[in-house]
Amino acid sequence: MSRASDGAKAGIGLGSALAVTISWSLHKSVIWAAIHGVLSWFYVIYYVLMRPGGLSG
Repeated sequence: MSRASDGAKAGIGLGSALAVTISWSLHKSVIWAAIHGVLSWFYVIYYVLMRPGGLSG
């Protein structure tokens, strides 16, 4: 297995972990956390752009 595919797997895992953590902290729902975990990086990017303060915090 190449290092590029190892890196891609790690990135997908990190995105899912971030999405589940953000979702749980906001909604306290296992169902929403699972849905957002599947969406992973899409949900993380959406959260960063749509939260109050946007990218600047």
